[in-house]
Amino acid sequence: MTRTGGPLAGVKVVELAGIGPAPFCAMLLADLGAEVVRVDRPTASGGEGDLLNRGKRSVQVDLKHERGAEAVLALVEQADVLLEGLRPGVTERLGVGPEQCWAVNPRLVYGRMTGWGQQGPLAPTAGHDIDYIALTGMLHAIGRQGGPPQVPANLLGDFGGGAMYLAVGVLAALLEARTSGRGQVVDAAIVDGAAHLGTMLFGFLGTGGWKTERGTNLLDTGAPYYDVYETADGEHVSVGALEPQFYAELVQRLGVAEAVPDRDDPANWPRLREIFAETFRQRTRQEWTEVFDGSDACVAPVLSMTEAAEHPHVAARESLVRRDGLLQPAPAPRFSRTPNPEPGPVATPGADTGAVVQDWKIPQDLLDSGAFGSRR
Repeated sequence: MTRTGGPLAGVKVVELAGIGPAPFCAMLLADLGAEVVRVDRPTASGGEGDLLNRGKRSVQVDLKHERGAEAVLALVEQADVLLEGLRPGVTERLGVGPEQCWAVNPRLVYGRMTGWGQQGPLAPTAGHDIDYIALTGMLHAIGRQGGPPQVPANLLGDFGGGAMYLAVGVLAALLEARTSGRGQVVDAAIVDGAAHLGTMLFGFLGTGGWKTERGTNLLDTGAPYYDVYETADGEHVSVGALEPQFYAELVQRLGVAEAVPDRDDPANWPRLREIFAETFRQRTRQEWTEVFDGSDACVAPVLSMTEAAEHPHVAARESLVRRDGLLQPAPAPRFSRTPNPEPGPVATPGADTGAVVQDWKIPQDLLDSGAFGSRR
């Protein structure tokens, strides 16, 4: 069934199957109400548990079939957006590149998601999230003093520097197309987005407020009042008491206000860190949670993903929900007048082929040609 609601209701998106950031972008658009049809290969499998495919419908198209490209173009003709995450030049060779799509739909926004971008020396080579953030300086910046760079899962590259920038670019191009009547390519490269996320840090670096030695700066665990500390039960709490008034409440609730040295002198940071570490190890995470509950000390328990769902604030906002037996993030952000639809079910490859070709009025002869791999 077609889902309704959300600020993108009525927007049609065709997603060429891939992995990681492009599917996440398509999921985000679906969370905002867009109708997303994912084009899977005939051999594709999976479904349950792949939350990046929630809220979409799936058709299977054999792009090696003599009419495979025509089948995709029949969808493109009615779409507002196409998303693809393949290497540069692949969709052109398959017959569904930008020019080929614009021949049937000049207003189409063509979103391209890659690691290195469409041009540049590394554009044709393979890579993963960790490689892209490595080349931007962002990976080097994450970690403790004297230690190696720490990998932030694939959140900074794939999803932060990749999918989110693709989504912003696609939405901007959609707005422009309403005026011009013409689509364009959105070249979203993780290397570009990850670098862009570091804008504030590059600003600090240029004015002497950031050192390239990791773990020595205000926001990278260099400052003892912006760090994590182990508790008596082996768990951790986060401390982010940057502002003086929040810091004052932190040390008062810790009971160390009279013992701490001047925090504004970095020479005192080692001793200050020792005091904080020794103090936090005296109580459990839950005990410290109760001490700081409702305060402005900027202290929070470090929760696992499963624990997070039970936290009173997360539960009250329903930031994490259970749908079809799966714990998953709720759509974000939220809208006052056009609320997001509920997270949709996870698409199974090819399961919606019959319904989509009917809803999108695919020509019968194309359907009968065998280009669509499944007609369930």
